Amino acid sequence: MEQLRIFNLILGVVMMVCFSYQFVFILVAIFKKPKKLEAKKNHRYAAILAARNEGEVIGQLVESLNWQKYPKELLDVYVVADNCTDNTAEVARSFGAVAYERFDNINKGKGYAIDFLFGKIKEDFPEKHYDAFLFFDADNIVDENFVCEMNKLYDNGYKVATSYRNSKNFGDNWISSGYSLWFLKEAKFLNNPRMQFGTSAVVTGTGFMVASEIIEREGGWKYHCITEDTEFTYQRLVEGEIIGYAEDAIVYDEQPTSLKQSIQQRSRWIKGSLYVIGKYIKEVTRCIAVKGSFSCFDMLMNSFPAFFFSCSGMVVNIAILILDFLTVGNLQSTLFNGLTMFLGGYGSLVLLGAAVAISERKRIKAKPFEVIRGVMSFPIFMMTYLVAMLKALFSDVTWEPIYHTKAKRPELMKNVDKKIK
Repeated sequence: MEQLRIFNLILGVVMMVCFSYQFVFILVAIFKKPKKLEAKKNHRYAAILAARNEGEVIGQLVESLNWQKYPKELLDVYVVADNCTDNTAEVARSFGAVAYERFDNINKGKGYAIDFLFGKIKEDFPEKHYDAFLFFDADNIVDENFVCEMNKLYDNGYKVATSYRNSKNFGDNWISSGYSLWFLKEAKFLNNPRMQFGTSAVVTGTGFMVASEIIEREGGWKYHCITEDTEFTYQRLVEGEIIGYAEDAIVYDEQPTSLKQSIQQRSRWIKGSLYVIGKYIKEVTRCIAVKGSFSCFDMLMNSFPAFFFSCSGMVVNIAILILDFLTVGNLQSTLFNGLTMFLGGYGSLVLLGAAVAISERKRIKAKPFEVIRGVMSFPIFMMTYLVAMLKALFSDVTWEPIYHTKAKRPELMKNVDKKIK
């Protein structure tokens, strides 16, 4: 019992030391406005979309790119319909995108599909010289100012930049709102202050920009693991690249609403993060120790330890409660201590969710009662990470497609909706 209490104390101290800097991030995010960048020149971009059986939603993404407030001659849209059995490619073409179909049952996954698409662009359009590529998932909707805002970062020297990841379906249920609050927290309280401090933001799957010189230097897209965005981010950081963050480049993402799907997806994220940490740990440690890279330290802390410490603390506290009851035999005292522990953790996460919801209230596309429900259920969503972590640690986790539908769209996309219908 005493050893468990000491271990629990050590966990708490280590967690506090490792993540105390994020309290500074939160203060900066709340009280300081980021510096606005301006562009002197409009650059040429290609939007890159990898899709698998996304015929239901890909039209709205391509159309939202068509509606960009950016010179149309400087933006092209390319789609790879990867192992599709539906009309994804046909729908994409009907909205003006250049679409390719790829069938490969051996090299499966988004990374291979993107690499295939880069090869096709180079082969079929050698005369087009893009300054950078914009990456999206098929279920996204892109704010009309997205390309303009990304262009500001590229024109100011950023070779990689990520965006503000919002949600199309915040109010569907507690799972979609949990995802939404998590991504909004990352945008507001992590990437925002990172940008202000001049350290590196983190790429999270969709809505990001990569300079063409990086793609050319690496000979395409070489990131093929189940969390290719995490691997890509680590590679940039060990090379000393600073990833920018465009607060006003907004991408709307459709979040899962099924608990089974959600556990599978988050297990994949954790499993993939473990793989990437194992692959880069020596280089990242060297960058931290020799170069004093705060960006590498920050990325390492946010890849896995936060979940590990939190889930480990939860397991240890439950074990302490059980042993306390078996030793003392006082059920009332054990239940009181357990309830106190639960309410403390629950309340802390409610406060975090509330802080995010209040700070981002103008950008959340949901009704007030849906936001309140999301904040109150946010702790439950976070606690299910324990299940996802156990699944990642003790079972095989592979990439599985998450099929999307025409979820509720934000008000600003009414014109796109009308065209689709």
